[in-house]
Amino acid sequence: MARTPVCDLLGIEFPIFAFSHCRDVVAAVSRAGGFGVLGALAFNPEELEVELAWIDEHVDGRPYGVDIVMPNSYVGKGGGAEITREKMVELVPDEHRRFAESVLAEHDVPPLPADAAAGGDLKAAGLGIEQEGPGQVEVALKHPVKLLVNALGPPPEEVIDRAHAQGVLVAALVGAKRHAVKQVEMGVDIIVAQGTEAGGHCGEVSTMVLVPEVVDAVGPGVPVLAAGGIGGGRQIAAALALGAQGAWTGSVWLTVTEADTAEPIVENLLAATSRDTVRSRAMTGKPARLLRSAWTDAWEREDAPKTLPMPLQGIVWGEASRRWTRAGTKALSGFPVGQIVGSLDRRRPTAEVMREMVEEWIETTQRLGAVLED
Repeated sequence: MARTPVCDLLGIEFPIFAFSHCRDVVAAVSRAGGFGVLGALAFNPEELEVELAWIDEHVDGRPYGVDIVMPNSYVGKGGGAEITREKMVELVPDEHRRFAESVLAEHDVPPLPADAAAGGDLKAAGLGIEQEGPGQVEVALKHPVKLLVNALGPPPEEVIDRAHAQGVLVAALVGAKRHAVKQVEMGVDIIVAQGTEAGGHCGEVSTMVLVPEVVDAVGPGVPVLAAGGIGGGRQIAAALALGAQGAWTGSVWLTVTEADTAEPIVENLLAATSRDTVRSRAMTGKPARLLRSAWTDAWEREDAPKTLPMPLQGIVWGEASRRWTRAGTKALSGFPVGQIVGSLDRRRPTAEVMREMVEEWIETTQRLGAVLED
């Protein structure tokens, strides 16, 4: 198996990076020779400590990373600790609350019971970045992480400096060539070029176009990972052919047996085709590719109010999703997922997915080699 420079840089066998909010998936990918990356948005610093301690115990000494959302702009930025959930909730217009309530009523979603935990907290909607972000960074750097990743905009300069001071590399996701150049100028070590096919927050340029643009823009000294529409070995081979040193994957791990994805969501994902996603602001307020659902459809209707900026839309979505998740309402159970969802048709163990990826990558590369020989 050919190794790319990023494999040697991070000490991994295969240039396959797996983003997941589930610690079991992260550890399983790293144990299988890839590089697991834990999405930390769902955890406050105390919870993140628990998750990383568990990974340390179950990763068999293999390297892994942490992805922390540190957006460059959002409502409340600069407010520090004074930006509480209560104050942010007050900024949500009544119009949006009424609309969300009407959508839930259309699908007979009941209110939460009186004894249900109230409200959730800032992290559920991407709130409190400035107070939680540094806390998450501090926790992550106490563990043997090899890579710190930011998903929205350039990481703060102080975060890059702190990571580098401890020998931790920094990566960032980009959706445009100019963003990649800016990230490198700021000191980011690895660029993840994410095409519009990807799940979650994404731009408008396809992976096939974006990756070579970014590779050429940042030069040979900066490793580039390709993201968006990658779920098998053929796509990994294509990513390397475009000049990337590895593949960043995410959606393919939502339906593995180790994932903690809710059952109604898994059922919807397995039934979906590649045409069943939509780039929408209905979840976070920023453009993100989601599985099309009654929720995303509702926000496209003529009677729908305009989606709110981050994180206010996330508050609306978070409060509504707690109710439909508890009720198990499949029609509303969407999720961030890429167009590769069309190839997800059954549940499989993570190790099996990794093995099939590698085998298909080898077969594809050998087939291309034979073409050249002929």
